[in-house]
Amino acid sequence: MQPTAQLLKKRRFLPLFLVQFLNAFNDNLFKNALVVLMTYRIAATAGVDAKTMVTLASGLFILPFFIFSATAGQLADKYEKARLIRIVKFMEIVVMGIAAGALFMENLTLLMGVLFLLGTVAAFFGPLKYSILPTHLKKDELIGGNGLIEAGTFLAILLGTMTGGLLVMRDSGTEAVSALALLIAALGWAVSFAIPRAPSGDAAIHVEWNIARATINVLRDARAHREVFRIILGISWFWLVGAVFVAQFPTFAKENFHGNAEVVTLFLVVFSIGIVAGSLLCNRLLKGKPSAAYAPRGALGMAVFAMVLVLASTAADTCGMGGAMMFIAQPAPCDLMGAAEFLAHPLHWLALGSLLMIAVCGGIYVVPLYTLMQVRTEPAHRARITAANNIFNALFMVIAALGTLGMVTLGYGITQVFLAVGLLNLPVALLIRKYSVSRES
Repeated sequence: MQPTAQLLKKRRFLPLFLVQFLNAFNDNLFKNALVVLMTYRIAATAGVDAKTMVTLASGLFILPFFIFSATAGQLADKYEKARLIRIVKFMEIVVMGIAAGALFMENLTLLMGVLFLLGTVAAFFGPLKYSILPTHLKKDELIGGNGLIEAGTFLAILLGTMTGGLLVMRDSGTEAVSALALLIAALGWAVSFAIPRAPSGDAAIHVEWNIARATINVLRDARAHREVFRIILGISWFWLVGAVFVAQFPTFAKENFHGNAEVVTLFLVVFSIGIVAGSLLCNRLLKGKPSAAYAPRGALGMAVFAMVLVLASTAADTCGMGGAMMFIAQPAPCDLMGAAEFLAHPLHWLALGSLLMIAVCGGIYVVPLYTLMQVRTEPAHRARITAANNIFNALFMVIAALGTLGMVTLGYGITQVFLAVGLLNLPVALLIRKYSVSRES
C-alpha cells in the first residue's frame, strides 16, 4: 500500500482531484454568496421572505439530480469520459457567465435559475468523477483515491462557503464573486484537459431521452444489484446525517450556545476538518483493501458521539442556566457570543470535540462504501449505478429536511433532532454487518 498522498503526484489522479475540488469550491462560493445576498439585501428589495427563498434555493440546486442523473449516467457509460468532463466543465463557464450577469442585476429570478443550472452541471459531473476512478487507479489505490476526493470535496465546500459569504457583502462584492467564479470555472476547464482518456463502458447502449423512463430504468438496474443497492442506501444515509447537522448549525449555535455567526462558522470548520481526517484515515486503517470492515464502527461512532454532543450542549452553563437548558429550543436572555467567548467555556470544547468525532466517523463510514460501489459494479454499468446513487443521495437529503421540519413543527428541539438521527446510526451499523457489506472485495 502506497501512502495516499502519493496519488496527488500521479497524472491519472491529480487533474481529476483538482477539477472536483474547483467544482465544489465554485458551487458553494456562488450558493453561499446568493444566500447571504438574499438574506441581507435582495429578499427585502423584492418583497419576499428570505427564509422561504433560501429553502427554495436549496431545493432548486438538488432538483436537477432527480431530473438529469439517469441521463448523465447513460452518457457517461456510453462515451469516453475525459471528453465528457471537458464538455461539462465548459458548460460551467457558460453558467458562471450567466451568474455574473444575474449578480450584477441582482435579479432574483435569474439567480434562482442559475442555481438550477449549477445543479444540472453537478448532476452530469457526478457519474463521471466516480466512474472514472476505477479506470485510472489500481484496486489497492481506490480507498486512498476516494478518501482524497471526499476530503478535497469537503475542504472545497468549506472554503467556497466561507469565501462567498465574506466577499459578497463587501464593496463591489458581487463583482468580486462573479470574477472569482468565472476564473475558477475557466481553471477547472483548463485542468480537465490533463485528465487521461477513459474508454467507454458500453458504446452500444441506447440513451433514453425520456427523463422519467430513463430514471425508472436506472433505479431498476440499481435495485437488481442487491448488494450494490444496499451500499447505495448506506452512502445515502451518510448524506442524510450530514444534511441534518450542517443545515441546523445556525439554529444549534444560536439556540443552544447563544453563539453568533462566528460560532456557526466554527462548527462548519470543525465538521469539515473531521470529514477530511476520517476520509484520509481510511486508507491507513484498511491498508488499501476495498472493504467496509470499519463502516459499522463508523456508524456506531456517529451514534455515540451524537449522544455526547447532545449531553455537552444541554449541560453547558452558557448563561447561568446549567442543566435547565436541556432540550430547550428557545434562547436564554443573554447576548450572543463570538467564537473567542464560546471557546472560553470548557463544556463547549467537549461539544466541539464530539462534533469533530461525528465527522471523523462519518468519513470512516462513507469512503469504503463509495469504493465498494465502484469495485462491485461492472464497468459497463458503473456510471449508471453512480447516477442511481446520486438520485438516492438527493432523496435522502430531502427526507432529512422534511424530517427535521416535522420534528421542529411538533415542538422538538434541535438537540432532540440530533439525538434521533444519531441513534438511528445503531440499526444502520447492524444492517451493514447483517448483509455482509463489510466483507473484503
